[in-house]
Amino acid sequence: MDFLRSYIRQHRFVLISYLLFFVIFTLTFLLYRLPLVAVFYPFLLCFLIGAGFVIYDYSRALKHHKRLGKIEKLSADILAGEPPATGILEADYQDLIQLLLEEQKELKSAANHRYNDMVDYYTVWAHQIKTPIASMRLHLQNEDSPLSRRLISDLFRIEQYVEMVLMFLRLDSETTDYVFRKQDLDAIIRPSIRKFSGEFIEQKITLIYEPIHFDVVTDEKWLSFVIEQVLSNALKYTKQGHIAIKLERPDCLCIEDTGIGILPEDLPRIFEKGYTGYNGRENRRASGIGLYLCKRICENLGISISAESVPDKGTTIRIDLKQKKIEYE
Repeated sequence: MDFLRSYIRQHRFVLISYLLFFVIFTLTFLLYRLPLVAVFYPFLLCFLIGAGFVIYDYSRALKHHKRLGKIEKLSADILAGEPPATGILEADYQDLIQLLLEEQKELKSAANHRYNDMVDYYTVWAHQIKTPIASMRLHLQNEDSPLSRRLISDLFRIEQYVEMVLMFLRLDSETTDYVFRKQDLDAIIRPSIRKFSGEFIEQKITLIYEPIHFDVVTDEKWLSFVIEQVLSNALKYTKQGHIAIKLERPDCLCIEDTGIGILPEDLPRIFEKGYTGYNGRENRRASGIGLYLCKRICENLGISISAESVPDKGTTIRIDLKQKKIEYE
């Protein structure tokens, strides 16, 4: 119906001209006192012939419109195969579209080049910054004092942020090195816990964890990042109490804390990119990137992550390890 209205509006001048000519002939016959039947029959014949042409032109225009409607949903590379022009204006429009497509291709190529340069730079930076971090850690390990322990803890946080940068850069990379194998879940959890052992001791947070004895088909490095990020958040927002790691169901890893929790209005958005929520703004250390990366990585691993929280009582993060069938090495 919308197309019909547009078609009539586009051809309104032709239709108005046709009716105007009929009125002129009718008035002329009236002025000369000629019988109106003499003009009515030619008008009816012309009307029927004209209606046939209009129907034919309308059906052809509608078919062309539908074809273009399908093409506009395709990518720019496929748009080059638009239907052949049926008139001078259509040919001009197609020439204009071709110019715009070429310009778009050049802009896309330039944007990809700048993006790749940026990714290369930050990747090199992230790897280079690890050297002075490792050097500082070695120097600090030679002495045991409250200050050295505090600095080692801060260095650990810096290492986490650097690792987060690398994961963020690799997330959309075409060469992302996902390697799916059958893994012992305990072998992934234990190293992650050891990394945070200093944080647990310093903050006097109790860890509740018993061996799970569960095998999962996944990528060890990427799942480790997810677990470490969840543990990092739990330690960041838990001032006292405990953090528990357990298998809630045969295929659901549960990390539970007794921290400050998440407000109900913030809970649906915590996995959005850049969203920190009320507690994150109050804490002033939240970036809104960690849980977003966890969500994206879980999607790439074929698993899911969800959160449940009660303010001032704690938060529970569930990593559902049940996944679609994946071939692994």
